[in-house]
Amino acid sequence: MRIKVGDNVKVLTGDNKGSSGKILKVYRLKNTALVEGVNLVKKHNKPNANNPKGGIIEKEAPINLSNLALVSKDGEITKVGYRFEENGKKVRYSKKTNEII
Repeated sequence: MRIKVGDNVKVLTGDNKGSSGKILKVYRLKNTALVEGVNLVKKHNKPNANNPKGGIIEKEAPINLSNLALVSKDGEITKVGYRFEENGKKVRYSKKTNEII
């Protein structure tokens, strides 16, 4: 996985094109991720003990990873690569700026 929880990403295609946010959760088997404040859907809740009135809430829906791009520290989107450091540790790096992520 090139994108991990806590990364800042930008949406490349779809209804939310251009918006950005932080990754909250990654679903590896479905190849999707939840992005904070992006792809909001309305969910209707029945009344229950915790919420006696019920109502409509907005929550994030998963977005396919192919529609997301990592945002580097300078605010531009970048591709992610992997390399090994001198001590043998595998790290992710920005292919645009060649910095370790």
